[in-house]
Amino acid sequence: MKCLFSCANQYVKESDWKDFALVKLCLCAIGVMIGLAVPKKKKKMPLLIAAIVFIATYIPLMTKFLRIVFRREDDAACECE
Repeated sequence: MKCLFSCANQYVKESDWKDFALVKLCLCAIGVMIGLAVPKKKKKMPLLIAAIVFIATYIPLMTKFLRIVFRREDDAACECE
């Protein structure tokens, strides 16, 4: 398991935003396929679970992203002065 995490960390170091965009599209596509496979009468629970997972992952991701954006803006402002 430790090797798996080490490989994942190396992948992240060698990737750029385009690689992560492809990963996101791939995950979105598999999510759509899974969603289409769920019978109509049983879609409430998967929808609720997906919404909870989305919120639980989106908030920390955007928090980190915004922290980086504001830090870069502060750095840029310092360079201009």
